[in-house]
Amino acid sequence: MTSSHSNILCRWQTDDLLCWLLRGLAAIAGLVVVVIVGFLIAEALPVLSLIGLGRFFTDPSWHPAEGFYNLTPMLWGTLFAMAGSVLIATPLGILSAVFCHHYAPPAVARSYRRLIELLAGIPSVVYGFWGLVVLVPLIGDIHPPGPSLLAGILILTIMILPTITLMADASLANVPQHYLRGAAALGLPRWATIRGVVFPAAKSGLFTGVILETGRAIGETMAILMVCGNVVQTPSSLFDPIRTLTANIALEMAYALGDHRAALFVSGLVLMAMIVGLAIAAEWISRGRIYG
Repeated sequence: MTSSHSNILCRWQTDDLLCWLLRGLAAIAGLVVVVIVGFLIAEALPVLSLIGLGRFFTDPSWHPAEGFYNLTPMLWGTLFAMAGSVLIATPLGILSAVFCHHYAPPAVARSYRRLIELLAGIPSVVYGFWGLVVLVPLIGDIHPPGPSLLAGILILTIMILPTITLMADASLANVPQHYLRGAAALGLPRWATIRGVVFPAAKSGLFTGVILETGRAIGETMAILMVCGNVVQTPSSLFDPIRTLTANIALEMAYALGDHRAALFVSGLVLMAMIVGLAIAAEWISRGRIYG
């Protein structure tokens, strides 16, 4: 066997080994997800088989000790807090990335990126503590009681802003330079280039960033638990206290027993269903099936 044939065979064996290794790791990741979902279903089955799924959305209230398991107020609280924070953070994050790439001096852009990366690394309990001692009293001065849906939206906005900003920054950086040169050759103004060339070219990454920040907003627990008041009710205004599904699990799992404990796992299944929906949306967006 010649030396060239030996090198080709060696490379083929290495590629084949790497391929099987990656398949194995992908299978492990998928298995972990299946195990988690299976565990949630197994733990939730006792109460689901006893009362069915419908009562979790039709019961008068959430009082497991009295046999009431309505998750709807907490589901609405989760959705309102998530939607409000995403609606605020998304334009701020995307426009921040646009500023860094197309308007800011290089030194300012570098400093801003470092600041955003620092925000991304701050633990959620620190955000929650700041919100509890600073933000909640400010809101309370405007409209009592202070702990509220508005406080949750503002805290979540600050927490998810680094996610969408860094994703948008990476997406804009990947726009091919010849697109920009072509737009400049046509005499397009800077904003027209951004709107008509940069955004369409980066849309997949931008919408993936929105999906990721939405998942972060849905899953946040500690900061929300500290600033939202933890009252089980459907909010009628931004100043009403709320309780989210994640906060409900964190508050009650320590002492829940029997059907109460199983009902909390149903909350986990609802959250998992929301995340699965986000993952499916992200897959469609990444393949260009939406907005393509």
